[in-house]
Amino acid sequence: MGMDWSQDIAIAELDDEPGLSDELDQVISRLEKAAKGKKNEVPHLVLNFGNVTYLNSSNLSQLLKIRSLLDGQGKTMKLCSVSDEVLGAFTVTGLDRLFRFAPDPMTALAGLQLESEMDQG
Repeated sequence: MGMDWSQDIAIAELDDEPGLSDELDQVISRLEKAAKGKKNEVPHLVLNFGNVTYLNSSNLSQLLKIRSLLDGQGKTMKLCSVSDEVLGAFTVTGLDRLFRFAPDPMTALAGLQLESEMDQG
């Protein structure tokens, strides 16, 4: 799970259950640990859903917690490569309005890098 793209942006490659819950818990732990440090230790985040075919309510709760942790640090998250089935879970719950989506990892990374540069400049 996951690798750093740059100092300011991290990307996490997610898999289906049974590993998805553990992977999201690892992201939460990393963000909580980074939040205890300096603000710039918390990265913007890309979550790649390319290998995820199903989300349960626990996963949605974990994603909301990740979003909250990032918002508290002034950071953003993009979800990418989300299948129609997984997007349906976001749409049915109304969470599609809370999360930002990109078609693929490179588009998500480019968008976050541009936003980061605009924030700094």
